[in-house]
Amino acid sequence: MQINDKSGATEYLASANRYDTMTYKRTGDSGVLLPAISLGLWHNFGFVDNLQNAREVLRCAFDLGITHFDLANNYGPPYGSAEENFGTILKRDFKSYRDELFIATKAGFDMWPGPYGNWGSRKYLMASLDQSLKRMGLDYVDVFYHHRPDPDTPLEETMGALTDIVRQGKALYVAISNYNPEDTQKAAELLKASNTPFILHQARYSMFDRWIEDGLLETLEHHGVGCITFSPLAQGMLTDKYLNGIPKDSRAAKNMTYLNSETVQSNLKKIKKLNEIAQNRGQKLSQMAIAWILRHRQVASVLIGASSTSQLKENVKALDNLSFSDAELKAITNAL
Repeated sequence: MQINDKSGATEYLASANRYDTMTYKRTGDSGVLLPAISLGLWHNFGFVDNLQNAREVLRCAFDLGITHFDLANNYGPPYGSAEENFGTILKRDFKSYRDELFIATKAGFDMWPGPYGNWGSRKYLMASLDQSLKRMGLDYVDVFYHHRPDPDTPLEETMGALTDIVRQGKALYVAISNYNPEDTQKAAELLKASNTPFILHQARYSMFDRWIEDGLLETLEHHGVGCITFSPLAQGMLTDKYLNGIPKDSRAAKNMTYLNSETVQSNLKKIKKLNEIAQNRGQKLSQMAIAWILRHRQVASVLIGASSTSQLKENVKALDNLSFSDAELKAITNAL
């Protein structure tokens, strides 16, 4: 909702009905409830993007009951710009709603030059979070992630840094991302021993990428940790975008590092079969793909990206039909 202040500038007033239709799920054994669909700022929120459009997407998300915004130190491009833009919008529109928001950031990938701007050292994690807080204009984040495992830094050092970050009041909870089941088990044990509130594991998951089913979900359930998934639409393959060929302006046509035309073509038969199942359910393929992920009790939320308010609203409609019959699940498995 928008109103005009005395100067004529647009002021944001959140919808009074923002919590009426969103589904919220408990995050592991914690006290945190996350919206079933959360907004990731990996794309569309950097300095190369339109700030007003980003502002409209964030406003729309909150009006739909999406309280969880997911960032990382190097989201942009350029690095850091998504956090800085988010901080600008937060100050303009969401300052009075801060306690209704659950804000995440991460560190673990390349961020600045030299030996201290990457991976999982105590030096890097603590410095990175200080920078992130400054960019966003926050005193703390609700959850801070180690973004990927570091094969060379002792896990005790990395988890110890997360523990001290909580003790310093710079994060309320901690999380990890992209860890395999074995390293997740070790991380959980270390964090439990220090009474550090470890609540989330963020993992890539979709109908086309099911690695978390091989032990990770069971490990998380054993330790009372929730899972939040990203890339639920397999970079756009699980949408209607490629049903009739590869659009010239699509990611696949540009042969991006994470999606190319060859990958789309090799999966096209599966995509068409899945689209038929979705149509029979009264859903778009993208909506069914999101609902399919949320059927897991360990999954607290699905992270989506959105370049427009219309795209965001369309994906949130996945929540209108979250139930699957045994026949539908079998048909999806056969299609894959």
